[in-house]
Amino acid sequence: MNRESAGDSALDQAAKRLDRAVAQLEQRLAARAPQAGEEPGGLFDQDRAKLADELDKARARERALEDAGAEASAALGRAIAEIQAALADHDGPIPAEENEEV
Repeated sequence: MNRESAGDSALDQAAKRLDRAVAQLEQRLAARAPQAGEEPGGLFDQDRAKLADELDKARARERALEDAGAEASAALGRAIAEIQAALADHDGPIPAEENEEV
């Protein structure tokens, strides 16, 4: 009679031990999870505070970028208006002597 037919193989026994160990770990984690969130300054509170801080910083950065974009857009608008005004004031092509660099 071989060993496998007489009972569980070594692999089956190891798998069962692993299943028991995982089950025990899950039970312990389930028991500790509520405690981690209930403690003042617990892991969940710390993560929540960190994420809230990062979100506030990201929103502030977004506002700063929006402001910078609005300023750049306004500056471009002014530059376009100045160029259009300069072109409108000058009826013909620019003479060569005005076009040369000094």
